[in-house]
Amino acid sequence: MMLQISARQTNTQSVLSIVFASILLSCSGCLAKPENEVVVYAALDRDFSQPILQSFERTTEKTKVSSVFDVEASKTVGLVKRLEAEKERPRCDVFWNNELLHTIRLSKLGLLESRRWNIPSNWPASLKAKDGTWVAVAARARVLLINKDLIPDPANYPKSVLELSDPKWKNAAGVALPLFGTTATHFTILHHKLGSEKSESWFREVAQNATVLAGNKQVALAVSAGQLQWGLTDTDDAMIEIDRGAPVVMIFPDQASAEMGTLLLPTSVAVVRNAPHPIAAGKLADHLVSEDVEGRLAIADSAQIPLRPDSKAQSRLPIPTTVRWADVDYVAASDSWEEMQTKLQSIFTGNAP
Repeated sequence: MMLQISARQTNTQSVLSIVFASILLSCSGCLAKPENEVVVYAALDRDFSQPILQSFERTTEKTKVSSVFDVEASKTVGLVKRLEAEKERPRCDVFWNNELLHTIRLSKLGLLESRRWNIPSNWPASLKAKDGTWVAVAARARVLLINKDLIPDPANYPKSVLELSDPKWKNAAGVALPLFGTTATHFTILHHKLGSEKSESWFREVAQNATVLAGNKQVALAVSAGQLQWGLTDTDDAMIEIDRGAPVVMIFPDQASAEMGTLLLPTSVAVVRNAPHPIAAGKLADHLVSEDVEGRLAIADSAQIPLRPDSKAQSRLPIPTTVRWADVDYVAASDSWEEMQTKLQSIFTGNAP
């Protein structure tokens, strides 16, 4: 009897060993593997983002950074659509966006990973997701770039973004097509600030009055070349023209007490949900929101504005000490994105999406 029981035990142990071995073999893809690659989709201009990604690659042992950049004509939107299309089988690990609204939208769609970020505990609440899906850093400002040769008297400079609709500037003021990038974000926030009726009226007036160009860089170049008297653009594009000695000056708009203030648009970083390389993705994401990277962007050609609490870095951007920044609820503004895409495309191209 004892021998029979031992045989059964031995047989059972053999079966369990075989089953356990089978599980190990079938789940080998689930076991932690060395991650020697991380894929980043970067909407931040390639000139600014690529050196930082290359530096991470050099200093992170055996980790290759595979980067996918956007194009000026479809800023951010192209990469966002790609992330949406890849939802069931993600190819991207980290999304490094040049603005915030689309990142928030991706979070709401459940495409971003909730995680614990390596950031100070006093990080501003408006610059991080409540659920840990994104962090905002290194902002640019939306500014007016003015050609001093064409408007020599500072008393005559435009002072508000809303002057894009003023008939006195007809065909003399420029704006990027507000379907992509920071201009689409800016117009969506203006819709949230002004209300539906007032903003739609203003959009139509801008479409009739201003010169609409492909992107913010094209606006800055047109002002610099004297093809436009002034235009709405980002600080990085404005600084490039200032640095090369163009006859231009940068104005921080909407500073009167009744006006909204100058809009800050931070970059944002997120890890994609079910990222192919989650460990490497976390390392890169934390690196991109680090004090070192924000400092590098502050002194680089992009002249971005550090948002890290108690940051030691200072942007080389000539920011007036009295500048007043717009108070923006980015999460609430993002709710208007789909509505705004339909409205702006109809107004600025004559076609519904």
